[in-house]
Amino acid sequence: MHKHVPKINLPLDIAENKLYTGNTSVRLTSIENSPEVPRFKDVLTGMVKELDATIKKPDAIMQSIVLGNGADAHDLMIALSKAEIGVNVTTQMVTKVVQAYDKVMQIQV
Repeated sequence: MHKHVPKINLPLDIAENKLYTGNTSVRLTSIENSPEVPRFKDVLTGMVKELDATIKKPDAIMQSIVLGNGADAHDLMIALSKAEIGVNVTTQMVTKVVQAYDKVMQIQV
């Protein structure tokens, strides 16, 4: 009866309140109370690794479907949507950073 229910865990899947710094995630509320703030490089590296994992997940689910290991089409569609959104957000972020850099470079001293 529950064969076609997507296997999602919203508290774990929603990462809007976390900064990924490599293998661990740091909650934003813990940064306010902590004297040690994660470095920008670590946060950026963690975000890139998280995007890479999100992009690779549909391939793993597709392989699981082909091999008959219990995944279904709903899981694949959710993973594909997450990957698409991740790529779109990353593309927009890069565009905004490049635009900001261009504006800074146009400032006359």
